[in-house]
Amino acid sequence: MQKRYVSIWFRHLLADWQLIRRPELAEVPFVFAAPDHGRMLITAVSPLAHNFGVETGMQSADAKAICPGLEILDDKPDRPLKLLRGLGEWCVRYSPFVAIDEFAMDGLLMDVSGCAHLWGGEREYLKEMVSRLKSKGYNVRLAFADTPGAAWAVSRFGTVTPLIPEGEHMEALLSLAPEALRLDTAVLLKLRKLGFYQIKSFIGMPRSVLRRRFGEEFLVRLAQALGTEQEVLQPLQVPVPFQERLSCLEPIKTRTGIELAITRLLEILCHRLQAEGKGLRRGVLTGYRLDGKVIQVTIGTSGATHSVSHLFKLFQLKIDQIKPGLGIELFVLEAPQVDDMVVPQEAIWTVKPGLDDQSVIRLLDKVAGKVGQEAIRRYLPATRYWPERSLKTANAVTEKRITDWNTDKPRPTELLRRPDPIEVMALIPDHPPKFFIYNGVQHYIVKADGPERIEREWWMDKGEHRDYYQVEDDLGQRYWLFRSGHYDGDQKYKWFIHGFFA
Repeated sequence: MQKRYVSIWFRHLLADWQLIRRPELAEVPFVFAAPDHGRMLITAVSPLAHNFGVETGMQSADAKAICPGLEILDDKPDRPLKLLRGLGEWCVRYSPFVAIDEFAMDGLLMDVSGCAHLWGGEREYLKEMVSRLKSKGYNVRLAFADTPGAAWAVSRFGTVTPLIPEGEHMEALLSLAPEALRLDTAVLLKLRKLGFYQIKSFIGMPRSVLRRRFGEEFLVRLAQALGTEQEVLQPLQVPVPFQERLSCLEPIKTRTGIELAITRLLEILCHRLQAEGKGLRRGVLTGYRLDGKVIQVTIGTSGATHSVSHLFKLFQLKIDQIKPGLGIELFVLEAPQVDDMVVPQEAIWTVKPGLDDQSVIRLLDKVAGKVGQEAIRRYLPATRYWPERSLKTANAVTEKRITDWNTDKPRPTELLRRPDPIEVMALIPDHPPKFFIYNGVQHYIVKADGPERIEREWWMDKGEHRDYYQVEDDLGQRYWLFRSGHYDGDQKYKWFIHGFFA
């Protein structure tokens, strides 16, 4: 498929943004200015101020001299970047690949390959974006071409048509000025001194001559515009490999419409996942509303799945969180986390599949959809000595353990995340406590077993070993206590409670 790109040029980015915020400035010439070596230089000009001859780079004092009623506003160096980032995130509804134009910082570049047909063709696609951006108050020019460089050039310097057919971008560049190639000022001055006022004046010259006169960067920019060298764009949002988009002919406002959109997207996405042997672990549904707001809901699964019915039921639990407002015009379904999935072979008879049972996994997913994914945890054994490090959280219900649980010695039913310090009275050196005080309650020990020594993992941290005791108090409650370190004259040892037996 032929690559296609769109360049969006915001002709008066800061001025349009200010007029949207302060419509009363529509009849007032104004500029943005920033300090530079003790003087105020103009960084952005409104259309009305431009008619008076005010230009960017001019000193604010000179600008006021030629435009007496000029209003000067303070500029911030990162303001254009923030504006373009926000506009780029809004434009994601038209293409998943949107990048900021880092050369001029006044536009966006979009990889729209395979997107235009969703709007009925490239011409309608451009009309839709232009009308929507102008309705928001931005004066824009757009261009469609085979390369980002050609689209950038035509959007700013083109005079015929913004829609360049496939394979004709070179012809569209020939009559444009050298500035259309995004060249440095020094190179542009050299070109003008030599009488090169159009790209066609030098495009046929040998590369060695052009390199010697104008440098390697000149050849790179020319090659990027012509498409003989790939131009790498940095997207605002990295596209997810498994993503499906659904544009709506009419804005969706009802629950039934949202359910139909989710079903359609799941059918397409799950078909792709199944074909590649993958299963969804996390799904994100994004809705782009007519008023410009973006709504998003997320689901997670305990195990990889590409079952449309099961995933739809999980999204059903989240539909109440989707506020359509004036209507949703675009749905995007992404699977940012997928796992390899092997479809189990069906059998006439069944054994006890345990956590491999799909009905158990689907039940856990439904519970997680209501109480939260973080409320459900499964633990696996870890090959570690320290008790609180001897287990780990499983990434999925179906994850297999790589080692067996240590069952040769008793362990408490409930293990504290961190041992809590206690006060004890014990005979030295190795006797269990006679009693201990925990949370202000004194427990008298009637039975005890131990000690069981567990050495510290010296390759991870430094410190004392632990001597564990299983104790039972006079009320029949059993605890797991330990002393950290040896008894010694400095009394540096400490006692802790680490768990409770059933």
